[in-house]
Amino acid sequence: MNKTEKSEMVSLIKEKFEQSTAMYLVDYSGVTVDEINGLRREFIKEDVSYKVYKNTLVKRAIADIGGYDELSEKLVGMIGIAFADENYVAPAKIIKSFNDKNKKFDFKGCYIESSFYDEDQLKTLASMPTKDEVMASIVGSIASPASGIVGAINAVMRDLVSVIDEAGKTKAA
Repeated sequence: MNKTEKSEMVSLIKEKFEQSTAMYLVDYSGVTVDEINGLRREFIKEDVSYKVYKNTLVKRAIADIGGYDELSEKLVGMIGIAFADENYVAPAKIIKSFNDKNKKFDFKGCYIESSFYDEDQLKTLASMPTKDEVMASIVGSIASPASGIVGAINAVMRDLVSVIDEAGKTKAA
């Protein structure tokens, strides 16, 4: 890779860091190509981008951006980075699930917004609800009182129809 290509790659990495809400570092040593492809498919389903860059280029990019000091020291060995936008919990769930099954794909740390989380916090991150789960919960909470009201109105209507029906039967008799 010549200087121009390296400079372009550093620019791409900086852009990826600046556009993402969360960046998860994983050590992918020991993971087969088929397993990585399966992981990539899982990431894509959740709108997460998984990339492997040269550690020196990532270090250069985050040094230019500033504020990612904890990640810089984690860039040792075979490191891949999962970038997430809105669904910043999805990578944690995928990484934990894969690691639990295969004892590979070790989580090194991540930045969510401007906060750093180290390898000890993967379980906590993976247990957080995703954006879709939170939205469903909110909609369910909002809809719950409305469905109760609808049920009450239906019950009143049903009772009223029953009363009118009974009144009609007694008039006819």
